[in-house]
Amino acid sequence: MTTKEAITLFKYYLQSNHKKRTIESYTMLLDRFNAIHAEKLLGDISPDEIFHFLEDQTRALAKSTRRLRYAQLKAFYNFIIDRCSLNMRNPCNASLLSKSFKAPKQVPHKILERETVDEMIYNTTNQRDRLILELQARCGLRVGELLKIRVSDVSDRTITLRDPKSGKETERAYMPENVSRKLVEYIKEGAIEGEARIFPICYSTARSLVKGLGAKLNVNVSPHDLRRYSATYASRN
Repeated sequence: MTTKEAITLFKYYLQSNHKKRTIESYTMLLDRFNAIHAEKLLGDISPDEIFHFLEDQTRALAKSTRRLRYAQLKAFYNFIIDRCSLNMRNPCNASLLSKSFKAPKQVPHKILERETVDEMIYNTTNQRDRLILELQARCGLRVGELLKIRVSDVSDRTITLRDPKSGKETERAYMPENVSRKLVEYIKEGAIEGEARIFPICYSTARSLVKGLGAKLNVNVSPHDLRRYSATYASRN
């Protein structure tokens, strides 16, 4: 089986079993691999060649991304070897590759204290800024999802999230009653209507906003820390 044939088969499998973002990530890597080795038999590609390919593609990337690209190529080989019953070993299992692209050590994330988050929220007098904090910390929204919310996405205590990171078309987030009430008041007072974004600011502005509010309490905090906080306390409860 040639590399080109194997990649075509694997892409059919991806289309049927994986989400759009995953497919795009694999496709980028496999198309580059195919451009170099298309007509070669899959079993004729050596671990050395795979190592040089991955090095060329990931040299300037973070360790976690380098590991991901290695894992994706390894998964491709595993699938083809298993599905087609090929009599070959996965070349990605060679020690040269497994050691060069080993997973980086995981640094445990520090979860914000409830008192810290509450103080950040209660000390925020600007209504827009406070809602941004609360929708992240109380509802677990990603900042990218939050900034896409339009008036038409809000219904009672429910927010419909468009193009969420999960790859689904939509998802729903649920708000505590007090947050829902304040969001509706904010929309009415600002005369925001229909398909208008409720928070028409960019990601960097939202990130700077959260970091600045945390700095007032001498706390280094990012938008994702608030989402992580929300998930942690929801789980504990």
